[in-house]
Amino acid sequence: MIDNDTALAILEASEARRAERRRFLRMAGAGAAGLGSLAMLSACNDDNNGGTPTPTPAPAPTPTPTPAAITDADVLNFALNLEYLEAQFYTYATIGMGLPAVATQGVGTQGSVTGGRAVTFTDPVVAQYAREIAQDEAAHVQFLRGALGGAAVAMPNINIDGGANGAFTAAARAAGVITAAQTFDPYASDENFLLAAYIFEDVGVTAYKGAAPLISNKTYLEAAAGILAAEAYHAGLVRTVLYRKGLTTPSLMLIESAGKISDARDSLDGASDDDQGIASPDGGVTSNIVPADSNAVAFSRTTGAVLNIVYLSKSALVGGGFFPNGVNGTIRTSTAQP
Repeated sequence: MIDNDTALAILEASEARRAERRRFLRMAGAGAAGLGSLAMLSACNDDNNGGTPTPTPAPAPTPTPTPAAITDADVLNFALNLEYLEAQFYTYATIGMGLPAVATQGVGTQGSVTGGRAVTFTDPVVAQYAREIAQDEAAHVQFLRGALGGAAVAMPNINIDGGANGAFTAAARAAGVITAAQTFDPYASDENFLLAAYIFEDVGVTAYKGAAPLISNKTYLEAAAGILAAEAYHAGLVRTVLYRKGLTTPSLMLIESAGKISDARDSLDGASDDDQGIASPDGGVTSNIVPADSNAVAFSRTTGAVLNIVYLSKSALVGGGFFPNGVNGTIRTSTAQP
């Protein structure tokens, strides 16, 4: 029987990673302290310029309110919501239980997880890959929570169920992978697990790349780039294994299903046609492991477009799909798409 100690062990999978996170937090904390000191010195100079009181300025007209600027903390919390989703999916799939409650507390309403169970893997390679990715995603949650400190949002309600009312079934039906009368259980087989992982990993890569320009602190930006690289490794691995299994056993229709999922994501996130399947779209078997442009540069998604996909809607909403009540934090509304 798997106990809570096993879940905690996943959060602490690598001493080297924890050491790197501590180094990052020290650097980020020093940078924030330095900025605070400069601001304080500036305020002191304004209040007492060589002993001469600063004249009180004339009252200015009340300006028109403008939307609050997106902060680095807002961006990191947006990423944390996505990492909660991935970490819960992978930990349930590999050990049959999710993250411990202490690892999901924070600002906002703490949610729960609907669905999730261990996959009975038949391919030992897939099982090993799944365990490694589970450790990585749990580490991402721990890392972002450490970077945010008391500003970290709590995990929102998450739906990773494979039943008739589950988010995976809704996504598979929308993509045409299954019919309206069928259900899609991501925990039923190695292949279903890989297709479910394919949904998340590709979106995670484009989300981090799209969020990069929103981050102003270079230390945070470097950390986000590191997570982006890890997610890209995961995505490439999942795409590769799906492609290989699809070639070996064409009857599984894995290449075709991945293409349908890609098309569904494209239909949700706007008018652009950036998303790509794992093989050439002309019905051939040429691999397409890296979804990129003609310069081999991966594409980006805005935060709103990312939420379109995880909410499973083209409308401007604050919840749905894998996040029934929405994500926690400032960035939580999907974009109204044409």
